[in-house]
Amino acid sequence: MNAVPPNSSSPLLHTRDGRGVHTLTLDRASTFNALSEDMLAAMQAALDAIAIDKSARVLVIAAQGKAFCAGHNLKDMRAHPELAYYQKLFAQCSRMMLGIQNLPVPVIAKVQGLATAAGCQLVAQCDLAVAASHASFGVNGIDVGLFCATPSVPLVRNMPAKQVMEMLLTGEFITADEARVRGLVNRVVPAEALDAELEKLVQSVLLKPKEAIAMGKALFYKQRETGVEAAYQLAGQSMACNMSHPVAQEGVQAFIEKRKPQWPA
Repeated sequence: MNAVPPNSSSPLLHTRDGRGVHTLTLDRASTFNALSEDMLAAMQAALDAIAIDKSARVLVIAAQGKAFCAGHNLKDMRAHPELAYYQKLFAQCSRMMLGIQNLPVPVIAKVQGLATAAGCQLVAQCDLAVAASHASFGVNGIDVGLFCATPSVPLVRNMPAKQVMEMLLTGEFITADEARVRGLVNRVVPAEALDAELEKLVQSVLLKPKEAIAMGKALFYKQRETGVEAAYQLAGQSMACNMSHPVAQEGVQAFIEKRKPQWPA
């Protein structure tokens, strides 16, 4: 596991293993891994680097300390009470969130603690999420008079609308088990089993051909924003392209021959 690249001053640790699994670890436990301007910039730079890494297969977003991410740094926001500053900050955050969606590899949130406001948004923006059983999730900006509008964007694409609106209006938190039932996270395990459960999910992804995953992820999010007829047209075209690709040809042939497929490295 090597740092990519080593930078002791960064609020973010970036590692990559020999399988092409990148891990971004939020490393500002003292601020509950708040999405400061520095943190957002570091995450954006890492996402940009991973996007051009042809050998990348999976990205894991993790964190150090008791909190996964407590959202934006309210002290910094209060210190700059200008509309232009807020517009720039939220645009920076939105660009980073969209960078997660636009990556051609699956992004998995490894949630070891509290995820609130834009931190909860970060979990919702990831393709998959594994959480420790003691983790909790909330969008409690309303407690300080700030409706969590940007977090609502991926949240309502993960969970039923009324459940999201209840969280947004009340600021109340939900448990990891509730988050799993509502669709915000995929798996919940005791804290001591979090690493092992994450590895099981990573291994499942690594067994599949990266080309098919890249095409499928792109289609998944594109069709979600269209009407049903247009979605079927997009999906049909995607499947046709996927079926024409050598990985699908090999997979089907292996099925016919009753053997394991030999995916390209």
